[in-house]
Amino acid sequence: MTEEREAPSRPGTDAARRPEPPDEEPVAHAVGVGPGPGQLTGRARSLLSGADVVVGFETVVDLVREHTDATTLTCGYKDEAAALEGFADRVAAGAAGVAVLMGDPNVSGYQFLGKVERAVEGAVGVVPGVSSVQVAASRARTPLERSTVLSFHRRGSVEGVLDRFTRAVGRQHLLVIPRPYDWMPEDLARHAVDRGADPGLDALVFERLTQAEETTTRSTLGTLAGDTGDGPEGTAFSDLSVLAVRAPQARADPATAMEDEE
Repeated sequence: MTEEREAPSRPGTDAARRPEPPDEEPVAHAVGVGPGPGQLTGRARSLLSGADVVVGFETVVDLVREHTDATTLTCGYKDEAAALEGFADRVAAGAAGVAVLMGDPNVSGYQFLGKVERAVEGAVGVVPGVSSVQVAASRARTPLERSTVLSFHRRGSVEGVLDRFTRAVGRQHLLVIPRPYDWMPEDLARHAVDRGADPGLDALVFERLTQAEETTTRSTLGTLAGDTGDGPEGTAFSDLSVLAVRAPQARADPATAMEDEE
């Protein structure tokens, strides 16, 4: 008889598998800290000020150090398991624990959220934050209700996201978080143009949104597709980028178009 094997667990999928438990008090919180300094919500500030231990990637923890006196456990991809184990031990001993995520956990942080949930014993409360996608939508004038939001910032295959990206180009506004460094803005533009997307569509690349070094590159999808990049990673753009591709206004949702005429 063939042994039945359990499907491999995927932290992002696991974190989104079911709604947050309605009656279970969180033993820890996963908090969005925004895309840069000064973007913390009041709820985030309150949890950080009362935290005993904070865990997260070093660049994210650096954004909140001045808002907490907690012990901080920083990590990169190679040592995140060890950092989360230490975090879970402190939470199990009764410490108030906060895991910090860049931007809003609901946009591209579900893999890390899933790992936090695996590590601790008990429910994890998710606290939304300001996302770079929200800021990009404001800069590009692409209302979220008329946009498709996609994140390539994940490990593993992105084929499903690429399919959605290809179908949506030109039909709705697109707000896309690229993946360093194999699916950067110019790579995504080439992918779209090679599959028949209109090269004349407006394309904007926002880098380091809300930070002092924020920049905007205004182009077309075709021009962006032809960019070979001159950076050390073969790209012209930062790993903190958001790509916006505007759809023609004539293709806006009919319901919102009617509202505009009122």
